[in-house]
Amino acid sequence: MVPLQDVLAGEILLPIAGFDARDDHAFPGRRAAVIHLQGCPLACGYCETASRMGPARRAAPGEWQAMEALLATRLGEIDAVVFSGGEPTLHPDLPAAAEVCRALGLAVGLHTAGPYPERLEALLPRLDWVALDAKGRGADFDRIGGRPGIWRRHARSLSLLLEGDVPFECRTTVHWRDFTLEALERLAMTLADCGVRHYAIQLARRERCLDPGYSQPVDEAPPREALETLARRLRRHFEHLELRD
Repeated sequence: MVPLQDVLAGEILLPIAGFDARDDHAFPGRRAAVIHLQGCPLACGYCETASRMGPARRAAPGEWQAMEALLATRLGEIDAVVFSGGEPTLHPDLPAAAEVCRALGLAVGLHTAGPYPERLEALLPRLDWVALDAKGRGADFDRIGGRPGIWRRHARSLSLLLEGDVPFECRTTVHWRDFTLEALERLAMTLADCGVRHYAIQLARRERCLDPGYSQPVDEAPPREALETLARRLRRHFEHLELRD
């Protein structure tokens, strides 16, 4: 895993990998800016953000303060900030940054795979919405994420969300190198049985995958019509299920 950063007292330190000034899909119902943070403990072959992030690094002094000033100039154009990655909960100063955003009058969202449940628990009181990546069931999560033991941490993070009152969705990125239709259905039904009510299935974009092997077509990939049929069958188990490209 990527080592966790040291915290220097008195200054928020966050290594920023990218900034989307406006994304109306990152946080449902909100006009959100998206801040991508550097570093991730996982190694998903379909990842499309790792190539633009580069290797994990420490934050530069003043890096977050410059981002805070930029957000202040966009008040009125946005009403929310989403912290994404990489894996944003990798960084111990994230709760302090979330507090700054709330002080600006912005709602705060989080995109996470849940590898640090103790940090998610500390962050939840500062959040207005969460998207939790559900990469697979049990050992499949570890296989797809490229790290042993991660699924147990993810399961604890899911439990925190189910037990809490922060709105959230689970989402699964599907690459047919990792999934079959049957495996996807089992994962979706497991989430529904756990109490997840909002679920999104999104297809990996092969042209952006980190692993060159994931950029190649999968011969046994099911047709789009079969995925749409599965989505229709699953919808009765969720309040909202969305199939995204």
